[in-house]
Amino acid sequence: MLKEFKEFAMRGNVVDMAVGIVIGAAFTSIVKSLVGDILMPVVGLITGGVDFTNVFITLKGDSFQTLKAAQDAGAVTLNVGLFINALISFLIVAFALFMVVKSINQLKRKQEESPEEAPPPPREVQLLEEIRDALVKK
Repeated sequence: MLKEFKEFAMRGNVVDMAVGIVIGAAFTSIVKSLVGDILMPVVGLITGGVDFTNVFITLKGDSFQTLKAAQDAGAVTLNVGLFINALISFLIVAFALFMVVKSINQLKRKQEESPEEAPPPPREVQLLEEIRDALVKK
């Protein structure tokens, strides 16, 4: 059973999938930083200093200045700003994946368009052609 598991785990697809998951996790942290540290301050500046992380609606409880204060007080909130951040993160990831898939498709098209060289004929055919050419010369 251990041998069977080893064969399964070392298959190309499983190893490729594991590498993809690890890279995806690293990519997620990069995108989160890009959205939270780079894009959202710019969007906040454009919208007049609105910080989306503190955009929320209190459903139950008092009014609070920040989401953290509302959560610490146990208030029930709709976290609209966090949803907007998640949506922006999704759009960035989707666009990045679109660009990767688009470039891969372009490479595939170029490979399909370039004509492949015909494989050399079998040795027997080459010998027959040499005999024919020799007979033509006589």
